[in-house]
Amino acid sequence: MRTRPRDTARIPWTGTVLAAVAALLAVLVAPSGAATAAPGGAAKPKESRPVYSYDRAVRESVWVDIKVDGDGDGRSDRVAVDIIRPREPAEQGRRVPVIMDASPYYSCCGRGNESQKKTYDAQGNPVQFPLYYDNYFVPRGYAVALVDLAGTNRSDGCVDIGGRSDIRSAKAVVDWLNGRARGYSSRTGRTAVTADWTTGAVGMIGKSYDGTVANGVAATGVEGLKTIVPIGGISSWYDYYFAKGAALYDGGPDGLSDGIESPEARARCQAVQRELVEGAPRNGDWTPLWNERDYVKDADKVRASVFVVHGAQDLNVRTKHFGQWWDALAKQGVERKIWLSTAGHVDPFDFRREAWVPTLHRWFDHYLLGYANGIEREPMADIERAPDQWSTDRVWPPSGTRTTALRPAAGPVAGVGTLGLAPAPSGTTASFTDDPKLNEGDWSAHIDEPTPGKAGFTTGPLARDLRLSGSSTVRLTVTPSTASAHLSAVLVDLGPATIRNYAADGEGIRTLADSSCWGSGTPGDTGCFKNTAADTEQVGYTVFSRGWADLGHYAGGKARPLTPGKPYTLTLDLAATDHVVPAGHRLALIVAGTDAGLIEPAATSPRLTVDLSRTSAELPFVGGRAAFARATAGGHRPVPHPGTPPYGFRPSAPSHVPAA
Repeated sequence: MRTRPRDTARIPWTGTVLAAVAALLAVLVAPSGAATAAPGGAAKPKESRPVYSYDRAVRESVWVDIKVDGDGDGRSDRVAVDIIRPREPAEQGRRVPVIMDASPYYSCCGRGNESQKKTYDAQGNPVQFPLYYDNYFVPRGYAVALVDLAGTNRSDGCVDIGGRSDIRSAKAVVDWLNGRARGYSSRTGRTAVTADWTTGAVGMIGKSYDGTVANGVAATGVEGLKTIVPIGGISSWYDYYFAKGAALYDGGPDGLSDGIESPEARARCQAVQRELVEGAPRNGDWTPLWNERDYVKDADKVRASVFVVHGAQDLNVRTKHFGQWWDALAKQGVERKIWLSTAGHVDPFDFRREAWVPTLHRWFDHYLLGYANGIEREPMADIERAPDQWSTDRVWPPSGTRTTALRPAAGPVAGVGTLGLAPAPSGTTASFTDDPKLNEGDWSAHIDEPTPGKAGFTTGPLARDLRLSGSSTVRLTVTPSTASAHLSAVLVDLGPATIRNYAADGEGIRTLADSSCWGSGTPGDTGCFKNTAADTEQVGYTVFSRGWADLGHYAGGKARPLTPGKPYTLTLDLAATDHVVPAGHRLALIVAGTDAGLIEPAATSPRLTVDLSRTSAELPFVGGRAAFARATAGGHRPVPHPGTPPYGFRPSAPSHVPAA
């Protein structure tokens, strides 16, 4: 069964009939979205309309010179750009803006929930443009450009995992669209191609690696890039592979390069592969390679507006990425908007499609076409509270959010501590032994038991809802028994809830058998996509923020040897979140060693002693210290805590490729 949203119905005519209708509409309807009069003479917000034919659209490929010789063949690399744009504006002497998705996945892995790849006809002309951007936006007066990053699909050069070649691949295309770079009609030919059909206004969008490239290009400050929409994007590649020295995934950027680079590029890019291996040692040290791939430090160069989308339970590109990027952009006064779901690494087209597409439409209309539709004055944040239940905030984090220091303390039972505002007496300690087989699910399920693998601290049952919004830190002073140690800290909502099943293959969604169509289509690119629904589960607790570290990196970017029996102090960065702990539930902080499935274990399995008097958690409460005091004033009966799985959640290792 196929359903079709009412506002995206397509005229079932083709060829000259459709062309004539489109031309007539272009005359009778104000071109591509002029305002119409409302009763009483008020003007309705402007909106681009689907007045242009999709089947007559211009489909072409251009190879843009990126001024980088990544493969060392003595010739500047060219990247392939597949473009689809409405034919009628050019015939009318009008120019159009561009929506761009620069990706390494168009031939190796595919894009979207259905892993769509680019396809071409026998002459090499593009036929299928993955995702819905072309189907929906081309009839509304936009061009769509899909860029093969260097070293992938039909492009020259080498993949360098977020480095100069990746970013230049997309930046050079923005430059070409604005007349500042050279494009050619073939990969090796000399026939120049100009983009005289565009206004030069570009909006970059994409999920995961694609959204990462959008972040990186925005951080160059390139002129003509008006907005970016990073979906589950990386803001610092070091933080994708490490958390303060603790390795998060097996392998390194060279392994990811192997998975996405075209076979012919792999043969010529051995030197780049060596640079990735040598520049990214698995000891977790900060190196010049990571500095080049840190976009947060260049947030002051961003000119584009930013619409961030992320899953609060994304264990692939963790929420630290959007949190530190968002905070850096806020300091620069960048116009921004955010959607934060409770899913994992999932595109909003698959968790909130009916609301997402019109919102994105209005965003691009405003920032690329200049329409005064008011979207920039609407609530800044949409936050999913429970599956398919959303709230909004005028600004994010909300006004009145204040960082509050909570202090762990010993409880009446050894290993089962309390969490409150008062510091523990001097000399108070808690100890645990790193067990690399255990994870945050094991710790949370046994929060009220003195198990040897963790130290847990909880509030009493809350009298009121307590909301945390933003990034947290946990400062620990610990004494290891061996010369190496990894640490984890997690925040847990103790109480039953229905959540998106982010540990499943769909990371919180189910793909259904029926489809819906979003825009126009052709037999080779239908514009129809399988529908989805929330995949939910009942849990007894929810881990909603996490942080990890290698104790050897207590002093910064390079590891230092540890002396057993000596105390060390370090700060763990807990990933950004927005979570409400309901009245009746408890808030918990758990400190432990290896978080199995999410970080690699240290070389040894030490016993660690935490000095509680010198330990604190800085948490962003809406309402600050006073809100926490009110919520923990007592008087509420506790809700049952089922404890052991399956009521709790056991995480599995995420994909090593930040993609599908």
